Amino acid sequence: MVAISVKRFTTSEFHRLGELGFFDNGPVELIRGELIEMSPKRTPHSVCNTRLVRRLILLLGERATVRGQEPIMLSEHSEPSPDVVVAKYRQDDYLERHPGPDDCWAVMEISDSTLGYDRGNKLSLYAESGVRQYWIFNLVNRQLEVYREPYQDSQGNYGYRQKLTYLATENVELPMGDCVLELDGLFP
Repeated sequence: MVAISVKRFTTSEFHRLGELGFFDNGPVELIRGELIEMSPKRTPHSVCNTRLVRRLILLLGERATVRGQEPIMLSEHSEPSPDVVVAKYRQDDYLERHPGPDDCWAVMEISDSTLGYDRGNKLSLYAESGVRQYWIFNLVNRQLEVYREPYQDSQGNYGYRQKLTYLATENVELPMGDCVLELDGLFP
């Protein structure tokens, strides 16, 4: 019997592959050492992303850094590019390094065709990494799912202790407090 091994990439190797042009066919994320091709964004996804980033920038100003579809560094083997990240404000806009879990107020994904993946693999990855809040803008059901308080269960699985669901006409408080995001008009 022949043993089969899988090559897991580090973030350094991932960056080097990018420099060499390996990802010219489209965006790729590094998730737990695996290269994951990101699916093409449909128009409703892009519209929701544009509206959300615009609204957050206007709402937060310089109280936080809003990053749209930019990488975050979760570990030596995971560097996803969430749709939106609300990070602690830094004057250098994270020039030295990508934000890590301690820098992120909330990590947000906009989900339609990737809803199962975002609720499964991405949710456990963000919880394991210590991301405090994970938001899924669920385009299928036109609602926002907010996950809080990452934890590990007795079997070693990662998840969030709280899940709150907001309808498309409701408001949600942002994690840094005293800022309320109106959801009305965000969902196409």
